[in-house]
Amino acid sequence: MTSNAEYFARYEAIAALSCRMLMAARRALWNDLVHLQEEYRQLVDALKEAETGVKLDETERLRKYALIRQILADDAAIRDLANPSLAKLSALFGGRPSRVLKELYGAR
Repeated sequence: MTSNAEYFARYEAIAALSCRMLMAARRALWNDLVHLQEEYRQLVDALKEAETGVKLDETERLRKYALIRQILADDAAIRDLANPSLAKLSALFGGRPSRVLKELYGAR
């Protein structure tokens, strides 16, 4: 069983990482962002395991929701920054990204 302090440490780590991801997106450091996303997934998976048996009082629930709102806001900002880059990439492929990707990666 995870203590509440450990539980919140995990949420804080995810929030800090989402902030780093947003900074990478703002600087168009897309390779860095990809690496940070893998670390993010690992932290989220670990949080899912730690969530079992954690009991939160009202103050702790509010703290959790504030962290989640921050993480979601960072995620939305990252998507807003990434969408123009994805549109440019799609334009480079002439609007046929699936065919080009299949050719590049041999996907079926």
